[in-house]
Amino acid sequence: QVQLVESGGGWVQPGGSSRLSCVASEDIFRSNTMAWYRQVPGEAKGREVIARVTTGQIKWYAESVKGRFIISRDAARNSIYLQMNTLKTEDSGVYQCNTVPEMIINSRPYWGQGTQVTVSS
Repeated sequence: QVQLVESGGGWVQPGGSSRLSCVASEDIFRSNTMAWYRQVPGEAKGREVIARVTTGQIKWYAESVKGRFIISRDAARNSIYLQMNTLKTEDSGVYQCNTVPEMIINSRPYWGQGTQVTVSS
């Protein structure tokens, strides 16, 4: 099955920057829209799409991160990235990458482990 592995998270001060990476075990980027999702523990809304990029490299961003985050894709490396700038405390959460809509494997939504981003002083 396809596997998604996120990395690059960690602690950063407000106003700082960080770069997240997502590597897929198979070549899926040339045939799927990919996105970065964010999940904040305790919030009922669950995972929210933060940024997405189509196969044609058309990008979309949530209003809360416009002008600060940049999503990119590298199909040759089966990877997508998220450059996060001018980070705010509300950007904290578990970041996961996935197709849009999310992958369904064995009748269940598939998600990787994600990478934790903590923005605090």
